[in-house]
Amino acid sequence: MPSVDIKAEVTGKVWKIETQPGDSIGAGDVVMILESMKMEIPVEAPKAGRLSALLVAEGDSVKEGQALARLEV
Repeated sequence: MPSVDIKAEVTGKVWKIETQPGDSIGAGDVVMILESMKMEIPVEAPKAGRLSALLVAEGDSVKEGQALARLEV
């Protein structure tokens, strides 16, 4: 199966992870929530598929463009 990386749109911190590897998710579903400048920013799946890997953990600092999770489509 082809895979797609789900990337951070902003620099911030992983506040809450909403899905786990193996979960089936739809396009637009929230995978995790980042905190940046005291705002909560949802990270959504770009396509429907199965989450194959989380590449970060809650509390991790992330940079804009960093891969956060991998989605099998």
